[in-house]
Amino acid sequence: MHVKKGDKVQVITGKDKGKQGVILEAYPKKDRVLVEGVNVVKKHAKPSQDNPQGGILNFEAPIHVSNVMLLDPKSGEPTRVGYEVKDGKKVRIAKKSGQALDK
Repeated sequence: MHVKKGDKVQVITGKDKGKQGVILEAYPKKDRVLVEGVNVVKKHAKPSQDNPQGGILNFEAPIHVSNVMLLDPKSGEPTRVGYEVKDGKKVRIAKKSGQALDK
């Protein structure tokens, strides 16, 4: 996957197109990511011991990783991700600015 937990991304397609957020979780086996404040869905919850009130809950649902683009650390615009080997380590590179994305 071209993105990791903690990356700042922008949604490029779908109902939340243009929204930006931080990746909270990544699910590589399913090719999906959970982005903060994006793809908020409502779920009806039955009253339980954890939630005695019950009711309608809002929470983020995972979206496909192909629908998000990483933000360039220099300009803040969406960019594609490239890879380079530096000092024997594979490092992610922002295609727009050429800046390394990994610390």
